[in-house]
Amino acid sequence: MEVKPAYKQTEIGLVPQDWGVQKLGELKPFLTSGSRGWASYYSERGDLFVRITNLTRESIYLDLTDTRFVRLPEGSSEGVRTQLEENDVLISITADIGIIGYIDVHVPVPAYINQHIALLRFDPAEVNSKFISYFLASEESQKVFRAVTDIGAKAGMSLSGVKKIQTALPPTINEQHAIATALNDMDVLLDGLNRLIAKKRVIKQAAMQELLTGQTRLPGFSGKWGRREIKALVVTPVTDGPHMTPNFHEDGVPFLSVNNLVNNIIDLKSLRYISKADDEVFSKKCKPRRGDILLGKAASVGKVAVVEDDFDFNIWSPIALIRVNELVVPKFIYYQLQGGDCVSQIMLLTNSSSQGNIGMSDIEKIEIPHPSVEEQAEIAAVLSDMDTEITALEARRSKTRALKQAMMQELLTGRTRLI
Repeated sequence: MEVKPAYKQTEIGLVPQDWGVQKLGELKPFLTSGSRGWASYYSERGDLFVRITNLTRESIYLDLTDTRFVRLPEGSSEGVRTQLEENDVLISITADIGIIGYIDVHVPVPAYINQHIALLRFDPAEVNSKFISYFLASEESQKVFRAVTDIGAKAGMSLSGVKKIQTALPPTINEQHAIATALNDMDVLLDGLNRLIAKKRVIKQAAMQELLTGQTRLPGFSGKWGRREIKALVVTPVTDGPHMTPNFHEDGVPFLSVNNLVNNIIDLKSLRYISKADDEVFSKKCKPRRGDILLGKAASVGKVAVVEDDFDFNIWSPIALIRVNELVVPKFIYYQLQGGDCVSQIMLLTNSSSQGNIGMSDIEKIEIPHPSVEEQAEIAAVLSDMDTEITALEARRSKTRALKQAMMQELLTGRTRLI
């Protein structure tokens, strides 16, 4: 490999000549991990108890959605040793090794960790802990953690192993701080997008509850709603895909299973294919087309999607196909199947087997409340516009995540220097 004049080759790749490469232990941090036996201190209220569940690979900041609390006896030595402080760095060291956490002002203290997490505390005059957190969460560092994980299911990293992890450090604390601040700005932007998306989803759920039950009527509409079973709203009886396992090919006709129904849309990222000849045979039983509704009937019962585009594909037996008649709008039925009324009916009709399944005759028994076709179309349009807005925000979030990853690659390797 040709080494650029301003760079040097190290064990962790090319870094600027003026950057240092050191093991974490050489930075002389306070290093410890939690201890066992914390379950006896669990409490409904008390001090935050941080577990691997609270660490995420999406961000260095803790996810406190699922929290546990502890109450320690007064004077507990374990509480003194494992109590978290602002700017601490956390690393998961068992099971899913290498998830990084950073303790900022938003983490309520006192807080403690369990035995599956290592804690590093650096001298703030020498090391910017947030920079270290981002560096350990970067792809090059994660390769080291994955290598440990690949050893086996019971793999774990000792504290001495944590000390041996190498990091590249800019020569001044100011440059470390500048890099950490730039990446933190991206995390703030992502957090804002996450909150906005969550808010939009809550608004949509509220709109569904109001509009799909007739509690709120759109302007210009009135009158009673009808309520019919699905069997009275279909062109042909509800059916499903073939129950045989076909021969799959590298290309051909896309063959969807319930795994391709993701977030109530058809996900084409991970497709399997069948031959044209098999598709012709399977099409004698069913062949999806625009306007058809797909409903998960086995394993993931209740997942739903509507076919909105003209493309050639077929479905496997875990998916039921619902083709509605002129009494209802397909997109309206699609939303109704996600509403609380229909979801409750699906749960009651689902067999309580290990995987769960619902038969076609039971699907046909699901009762759908509905107004006139014109009002159905308006309701579907309102909810569809909300979905479009959420999808656009999710696309923006994906681009922001990709930009953050690119920035990490540039800034944490010194390829791009901040002024």
